[in-house]
Amino acid sequence: EKPQFPGASAEFAARLEFIQPNVISGIPVYRVMDRQGHIVTPQEDPQLPKELVLKLYKTMTLLNTMDRILYESQRQGRISFYMTNYGEEGTHVGSAAALEDTDLVFGQYREAGVLMFRGYPLELFMAQCYGNANDPGKGRQMPVHYGCRERHFVTISSPLATQIPQAVGAAYAIKRADANRAVICYFGEGAASEGDAHAGFNFAATLECPIIFFCRNNGYAISTPTSEQYRGDGIAARGPGYGLMSIRVDGNDVFAVYNATREARRRAVAENQPFLIEAMTYRLLPGTALSSFPRGPAGCLRAAGGDASRSIGHHSTSDDSSAYRSVDEVNYWDKQDHPISRLRLYMAARGWWDPEQEKAWRKNSRRMVLEAFEAAERQPKPNPQLLFSDVYRELPPHLRRQRAALERHLQLYGEHYPLQHFQQ
Repeated sequence: EKPQFPGASAEFAARLEFIQPNVISGIPVYRVMDRQGHIVTPQEDPQLPKELVLKLYKTMTLLNTMDRILYESQRQGRISFYMTNYGEEGTHVGSAAALEDTDLVFGQYREAGVLMFRGYPLELFMAQCYGNANDPGKGRQMPVHYGCRERHFVTISSPLATQIPQAVGAAYAIKRADANRAVICYFGEGAASEGDAHAGFNFAATLECPIIFFCRNNGYAISTPTSEQYRGDGIAARGPGYGLMSIRVDGNDVFAVYNATREARRRAVAENQPFLIEAMTYRLLPGTALSSFPRGPAGCLRAAGGDASRSIGHHSTSDDSSAYRSVDEVNYWDKQDHPISRLRLYMAARGWWDPEQEKAWRKNSRRMVLEAFEAAERQPKPNPQLLFSDVYRELPPHLRRQRAALERHLQLYGEHYPLQHFQQ
């Protein structure tokens, strides 16, 4: 006799026994390269062409350079806020390379490398962080809240996990349109504790949506270590409970990330089902893997407060991670398992990269970032009138009254505002 209950597939049991949380051994971490850049199993090598591997590496290192300069500019008060991507570059470019250009991306706030891989120009990264007149968002978002319709990258919003059910809705719409596209939704393991994550997982599974949930598990949700966030086996272990195909990968191995995302994307589109990828990584030091880079524009961007390496992988510029983890812990990950250095070792072993090329690329990438940085600083802020635009097709009466009140106020008291720094 078998149970006929509609809510589960199971057998009857005659013995009272609760299921222990550790009854199943930990989900293994899929990898392709070891920490020295050697391919572990030749059959798993994606055999990417040299040009693509170089693009992966240059995107990762360019992102690292941009992070350092914008991080230091925030410390000097040039921008209001910033979030770095140190240590997680492999999750960005490995997954981005595995997608089609038309696949829709819902980021959290640490996926700038995905947008960079898709060709988003440095000038627009800088414009957004400065909120200047060239900012596509017209200065109305916090820094690092990028978006680009042309590159199918949905504008980032600050609240944790709100993008997860939105991404599922987009994936369901794509399924109904039979559009041969997928959606990828990025989030951290801390965001996976939000109710939106659980709702999104359940909707995606029951509606059979072509979506990839990509969780960056970097060990900390701001200041909360994973040991205090959950008692289960990470995030990938939750997938089967919701009916999601799931895998855990080495997020510091760009090829493992690429392989997992590529296969998940193929099957999500072909089979209309959701996938969950948990990429294990670590939030690293500002400037790691490129530590010999100069400190920014000569004479104007020295690291505030001394050597930037003393700042250990903060969640954002609003955070001080030295309060909840040790320098030794961070240094271990920096020296033993960095995604950039691992890929560099792989390239060097094949004769695709050498110290001279490294030196030239460092110099060139720094120059490109600084040129975009300096150009962004010279641009004025957006016109204050833009406060009222882009919400309604026709400006409603209450906003017209507010706009008129602002104009009167600036006519009377304009000398007290730095209007010369705003676009006229």
